[in-house]
Amino acid sequence: MELHDNTQKPHIVCVPFPAQGHVNPFMQLSKLLHYNGFHITFVNTEFNHRRLVKSLGQDYVKGLPDFQFETIPDGLPYSDIDATQDVPVLCDATTKHCYEPFKELVKKLNSSNEVPSVSYIIADGIMGFAGKVAKEFGIPELQFWTASVCGFQGYLQYDELVRKGILPFKDENFSTDGTLETSLDWISGMKDMRLKDIPSFIRVTNLDDIMFNFLGSEAQNCLKSSSIIINTFQELETEVLQVLMSKNPNIYPIGPLHLLGKHFPNKSFKSNGSSFWKNDPKCMQWLDQWEPSSVIYVNYGSITVMTKDHLNEFAWGLANSNLPFLWITRPDLVKNEESIGLAQEFLDEVKDRGYITSWCIQEQVLAHPSIGVFLTHCGWNSTIEGISEGVPMIGWPFFAEQQTNCRYISKTWGIGVDINEDVKREEVTKLVKDMVKGERGKEIREKCLEWKKKAIEASDIGGSSYNNFYRLINETLHYHAAYNPSSDSQV
Repeated sequence: MELHDNTQKPHIVCVPFPAQGHVNPFMQLSKLLHYNGFHITFVNTEFNHRRLVKSLGQDYVKGLPDFQFETIPDGLPYSDIDATQDVPVLCDATTKHCYEPFKELVKKLNSSNEVPSVSYIIADGIMGFAGKVAKEFGIPELQFWTASVCGFQGYLQYDELVRKGILPFKDENFSTDGTLETSLDWISGMKDMRLKDIPSFIRVTNLDDIMFNFLGSEAQNCLKSSSIIINTFQELETEVLQVLMSKNPNIYPIGPLHLLGKHFPNKSFKSNGSSFWKNDPKCMQWLDQWEPSSVIYVNYGSITVMTKDHLNEFAWGLANSNLPFLWITRPDLVKNEESIGLAQEFLDEVKDRGYITSWCIQEQVLAHPSIGVFLTHCGWNSTIEGISEGVPMIGWPFFAEQQTNCRYISKTWGIGVDINEDVKREEVTKLVKDMVKGERGKEIREKCLEWKKKAIEASDIGGSSYNNFYRLINETLHYHAAYNPSSDSQV
């Protein structure tokens, strides 16, 4: 039986930044809160809502009586492209155009007889307008930082880099003259950092840059919020977490969220995902034919784009390894091209050992025993999912805090290596073979299994993330959760 009828439940409005890598962890968090007795309103932009309908069907976005989807405009011209919108333009638009529509939505929810009044707003750490609306209505607001803590601390250094006279760079030569190799030994809680490991929006010759200002200011605002939820676990980012918690003690590391979610199996939802692209389930059957730890999994996430030349270097690097691989190639992966257009010669070469598709359920793929190495852009969802499954990584970061995550993967956690930004096929071939068959890969795999164990322990009943999740509910959301850890069902 339900503890509350639909109009008595505490009502949380969740507002992710409108990109796949933010919507996914927000959906995981929302389902956990829903399972524990909260009424959820999940707010997508109209553009992303249409993409969800296209990939998951109309039934998915109908939601449930106590888990509903709402939309707000993003302020950009109408488009039906099946791709992530231009990120700097999107950041600028959400800052300028989302405040009023979101304010109207909260007003509508508060005046409805069919849903409870809004009790809390959980806003993405880079959706500052939601916090302003919460303040105006007197609604308690929490922030959800969907990226890594080391990335967060990286963004918090932007002002300091300006104060120290390091930024802006004098001219574009900084990218080739060795400047980015400069060691930064003054960042609290972070060791072995170089300029190139700081989130990439510092690479500016003009401080008026949209992304430099947007991320620098949003990170500072996020740190000042009353409470911050982060999809990490204490044991993974201990030192840098301690530094941030000395500035804001109300930080709740509750990740990996997808592992925590296994304790709350929500059968009410027809789909487990929140993917903007249609998943290809056949790739799982293809993986079944291969030996344990033998397959290269390649996925650059939802935003990375590359040149045609780099695509070809990756392609032939994989082909020349003679190893089986599963390669996720979104239609918008190549800059300014409508399709990726891999050469027929390459496709013929790899037809018996390469599976190329546009999207998959990554958690399932990484958990498959045949996966031997993960060639990744080092986005945070991919990183923490790779850690959770004990899969060694080869990092080729694209932008934002992916550079920081990549440094931690190779240097701090010892669970992978990085690949040259100007990627060459010979390096691809050498690295994937080393990681799948070589001694280096064997050592790294052992380290990966240690971190996998820690991730599982953190998210297990009584682990640090599990306990932090209930602290969040009891202390910050002031609610006695509907879940009884000794039972498998909601009461």
